[in-house]
Amino acid sequence: EIQKDSLFAEYKDKIGEIIIGYCQRERNGNYYVDLGKVEGILPSKYRSQRETYEKNDRIKALIIDLKKTPSGLQVVLSRTDPEFVRSILEIEVPEIYDKLVEVYKIVREPGYRTKIAVYTTREDIDPVGACVGLKGVRIQSVIRELEGEKIDILKYDPDPRTFIKNALSPAEVSLVVITSEEKKQAIAVVPETQFSLAIGKQGLNVRLANSLAGWSIDVKTEEQYEEIDQSALESREAARKLFEDVDDQEQEYEEIALISELPGIDERIAAVLKEKEIDNIERFLAVIKEQGAEAVEGLSAQDVAAVEQTIAENVEFIEEEAAETTEPAAEKTQQEEKPDAEGAEQGDAEYECPECHAKVTADMTECPNCGVGFIFTTEDEE
Repeated sequence: EIQKDSLFAEYKDKIGEIIIGYCQRERNGNYYVDLGKVEGILPSKYRSQRETYEKNDRIKALIIDLKKTPSGLQVVLSRTDPEFVRSILEIEVPEIYDKLVEVYKIVREPGYRTKIAVYTTREDIDPVGACVGLKGVRIQSVIRELEGEKIDILKYDPDPRTFIKNALSPAEVSLVVITSEEKKQAIAVVPETQFSLAIGKQGLNVRLANSLAGWSIDVKTEEQYEEIDQSALESREAARKLFEDVDDQEQEYEEIALISELPGIDERIAAVLKEKEIDNIERFLAVIKEQGAEAVEGLSAQDVAAVEQTIAENVEFIEEEAAETTEPAAEKTQQEEKPDAEGAEQGDAEYECPECHAKVTADMTECPNCGVGFIFTTEDEE
C-alpha cells in the first residue's frame, strides 16, 4: 500500500502529460501498456478504431486518470483526447512550446479529421505556417502519429464571419451571413462545386466547424441562398406593411383632447388658452360658438380662426359612436330607475342582496337568505 501511494503521488502530477510505453497484451479491445514502474491501460473508447497494436509495439498516449487496483496502480491512457494533439504539437512546433503561437481550440473526430485553430500576437509570425512547417514536415509528423488522420490547421479570428469561413476549410466559402447573434446562427454560402466539400462525408466537416467556432452553421449554395434571401425579403416586406397598417390604425384612433397637442399650433396661442382654462378642444369650440371670437382675451380673430382651422384639419368628432355609447347607458338608467319607482310603489320589483346576491324585493327590510338588513332609497335626478 505504501508503494502504491508513493506511485500514485508520483503520477498524479503527470496527468495531462504524454507518456511512452510498450504494448503487453490486448483484452476485450483494451490494450495494456508497460510504462516501467506501473501498468497503463488504453481502453478501446480512448483510441481510434484504425489503430491496432501488436506485442512490444511502441505506444505514445496521454495520461488522463489513475486507478488503484489490487495488483497495483493502473494509469488510464488516451489517444483521442484533443489535449493529446496539443501535446504532440508542442513537441513538433517550437513556436507553440515557446508560447509564440497559441492554440485557440482543437476539435476531433478520432480517426477521421481534426481541426486546430491557432493565433499569435506577433505580426512577424504566421501561425498556420509555423504549424505546417517547411514543405509540411511538421504537420506530417503529427499526421503519422495520429495514424494518417486528416488535420486542418486554420487561423483563429475574433470576427465570427471570418472565423466561420476559416473553420469550413478546406472548402472555399463565398459569404457568411449572421442570422442570429443571440442564438449564434449563421449561413455559409459556397459555390456549387464546393458544397459537398464544405459538408464533408456524413456532415463531418461542417459538424467539426460548428464545434470549433461555437456557431450553428447552415451551409447553402449560392442558388439556395438567393431563394432564401428572396423569401426573406418578401417576409420583411410583408412585416413592414403589417406594422405600417398597425401604425396607421393607431394614428387613426389617436385621441387628442387639448389644443396644445395639435400639430403646428402656436405656443403663444396655446399658452393663452391654457391660462384662460379653455385649452380643451370641445370647451374651446363651445365658448366660441356661444360668445364669439372676441370672447378670448389676448387672441385676435385671426388667431381664433387659425385654431379653428387646425382643429378642423386634425380632429374628427365621432358623434355616432358617442351616441351609440351613451344611448345604452341612458336606456340602462331608465330601466334601473323604472323598477325603483315601480318597486317603491308596488313592492314587487326584484333586486340582489349586496352580500349573498339573493333575490329580494323593495318591501323587504332584511335578506331572507343571509339576514343582512337594508333599506331602499330613491335618488332624485339632478
